[in-house]
Amino acid sequence: MAIDFELNGKSVSLDADPAMPLLWAIREIAGLTGTKYGCGKGLCGSCTVHVDGQPVRSCVLPVSAAVGTKITTIEGLSTDGNHPVQVAWRDLNVAQCGYCQPGQIMTAVGLLARIPNPTDADIDQAMSGNICRCGTYTRIRKAIHRAAEDKS
Repeated sequence: MAIDFELNGKSVSLDADPAMPLLWAIREIAGLTGTKYGCGKGLCGSCTVHVDGQPVRSCVLPVSAAVGTKITTIEGLSTDGNHPVQVAWRDLNVAQCGYCQPGQIMTAVGLLARIPNPTDADIDQAMSGNICRCGTYTRIRKAIHRAAEDKS
């Protein structure tokens, strides 16, 4: 079945089973592998993408729910990797193994869209569902504050 939506600013029509998780449609059919598979249950945050500007766990969202929406993956966040959150992540050496970072970044971008100058409590609440097995949470918080400053 053809599933039509916007992916990183471009109209796409993916031939997919409507029940297929959006994550697999993005990775396997569209070929964008920046979005990661972690738990498959929407608990770890590695698969976070934006659907109409809101962070969503793509491993539990059927691709049929994407019809007519605007999906943004880590690859679509910026053409040159210089979104303020990405710059802050690099400047503060947030990533260690890096596996969870696309989901962390997409969640952080969603937070900053809602709350341009978040407190530590805002950050902790928004990021609480994103697991980092390397434990870079302190650097993640600092990078979000840095990105907020750079956006102002």
